[in-house]
Amino acid sequence: RWVLSLECKGSRNFMSALRRAVEVDFKDKDKQKSQGLYLLTTGIPDQETHTISAYVAEACGGLDFQLHVCLFSAAEGTDSSGIIPARYANPRDTASAFKEIVQAAKGRFHWFGEAGIFESDDITSIISEMEKAKNYSQKCAFLVESLKQRS
Repeated sequence: RWVLSLECKGSRNFMSALRRAVEVDFKDKDKQKSQGLYLLTTGIPDQETHTISAYVAEACGGLDFQLHVCLFSAAEGTDSSGIIPARYANPRDTASAFKEIVQAAKGRFHWFGEAGIFESDDITSIISEMEKAKNYSQKCAFLVESLKQRS
């Protein structure tokens, strides 16, 4: 219920928010079995991607901690109020930046918009598993057919 009372506010100072989450909010993180952080965003962080990736890789190193990103692409180049953000990147460049950051954090990336899902690590993984199952099924069918022909 507390989520319903929250209001959107803040900035795109990703590093400040990430440092707070990793260094302050995850108390006793070395004693935890697994922790993750989900970033819900509509645009690129103010900081450079390589800087964030390096920090995330260091922060996640040696811990069972992942950073997952859910990127929502609204109208290109503007936020919901129609103002161009301080650091602008087109949706494809924004997605590429977050994919790099997520890889450094051993997390998952999801990109969606009003038109639907553009990319999702989970969906990609499911499709890959389905392709493997289909290929295995075809091999089994071929093997069964070849055994029938021998009999």
